[in-house]
Amino acid sequence: MAADVALIGAGIMSATLGTWIREIEPGMSIVGFERLDRGAAESSDAWNNAGTGHSGFCELNYTPPAPDGSVDVSRAIAIAEQFEVSRQLWASLVERGRLADPRAFLRPIPHLSFVWGDGVAFLSARHRALRESPLFEGMEFSEDPERIVEWIPLVMDGREPGPVAATRMNAGTDVNFGALTRTMLSRLGVELHHEVLGFERRNGHWAIEVRDLASGIVREQHARFVFIGAGGGSLSLLERTGTPEARQYGAFPVSGQWLRCTNREVIERHSAKVYGQAEVGAPPMSVPHLDTRWIEGKRELLFGPYAGFTTKFLKRGSFLDLFRSLRLDNVFSMLGVGAGHLDLTRYLMGQSMMSRTRRTAALRRYCPAARSEDWEPQVAGLRVQIIKSDGAGGGVLKFGTEVVTSADGSVAALLGASPGASTAASIMLEVLRTCFRNRWKKWEPRIRARAPSYGRSLHATPALCRAVRKRTAKILGLCGTA
Repeated sequence: MAADVALIGAGIMSATLGTWIREIEPGMSIVGFERLDRGAAESSDAWNNAGTGHSGFCELNYTPPAPDGSVDVSRAIAIAEQFEVSRQLWASLVERGRLADPRAFLRPIPHLSFVWGDGVAFLSARHRALRESPLFEGMEFSEDPERIVEWIPLVMDGREPGPVAATRMNAGTDVNFGALTRTMLSRLGVELHHEVLGFERRNGHWAIEVRDLASGIVREQHARFVFIGAGGGSLSLLERTGTPEARQYGAFPVSGQWLRCTNREVIERHSAKVYGQAEVGAPPMSVPHLDTRWIEGKRELLFGPYAGFTTKFLKRGSFLDLFRSLRLDNVFSMLGVGAGHLDLTRYLMGQSMMSRTRRTAALRRYCPAARSEDWEPQVAGLRVQIIKSDGAGGGVLKFGTEVVTSADGSVAALLGASPGASTAASIMLEVLRTCFRNRWKKWEPRIRARAPSYGRSLHATPALCRAVRKRTAKILGLCGTA
């Protein structure tokens, strides 16, 4: 018998899509498969994901400067609104007893941006633009070193005199997406250690070939709709469905690494997520940050990420992944992107070959008094950026998240990277709206009962913004941060 929905991959996207379906149409049958022995073990897990509740508070790459000195804040506003939908979904799950303890995955933590030198004027302009929106109400700005010392002493210790500036939002959060994902997956019945080998379209549904990696037994699972949320493995699986929409895409993998603080005294002195400006030529996911987070109930402090070049699409993938992804319909796009982004390629190669001394030097730009013996390398996750055909024989490297759906709406795949996890609730609602059009009208009231701001602009309605934030903060135990 065919299931209504099959989830491929046990990350935050699959977990969120399955959770939405359980909430708004509990009678639908769901199956799921993950080739690893643990959910969220790739991109979604705490060591592999930034853990920042991405809301545009501190991420300077979401607010690019314009030539006239102004700052474009439209993307920061859009991401902030999407993150609020995620928070409302989580609050609804807590209210309904689906998530027992929000502190297991969510903690309040200030979000700060920190700059020096020429960056001060940019940060000031950014602050002026953002404070016009209720989504950024309460954002503080300071160029006073003594004030900034109160906010982030570790960043100011030992710093040479000179112009500095910071913004602070106390409404920031740290999200352990690995813990959240595994809690949501516990209600969905996803089978671990099962690998999807292929797909075949039959009589209006999909026949999915699945291998149990423990026993080696191969079987077929039928499903009416397939969602592929397998991180770096998504493009390859989408191609196996044969859907024409996959042909215009290629992939560009980027590896990552953190420096992890091992000195508990240093860890306890810092309580913030502090984001700076990316180096010239760096990919957006490489924006440096000095990051407090909670992992397995323990407070940690990381700096990075340091990017690197790899040919793997998954941490437990193959070094042949990139080469196997080349096809006649995408090879020119991928070669064109490679030729057009030589600075990025050189940057990634340079990061890969960085010595410990150079890594510590980069850390000291944000933590001047850092001692190398207090920090050790920690492998981060992989991010596979998508290369999309430009329609003229070339390609465009896209930094972001993109959902690809088949023309008949029977299969969808999530490609790309940041800020995916934080905006998962909104992204998965768009999957449902696109692929289940005949049910959408019935589902909308149920969705808004759980996420009242979905489809409405919190930026344009300050009263709604404040009310929604106050309510979700109270339910999620974030009082004082709304």
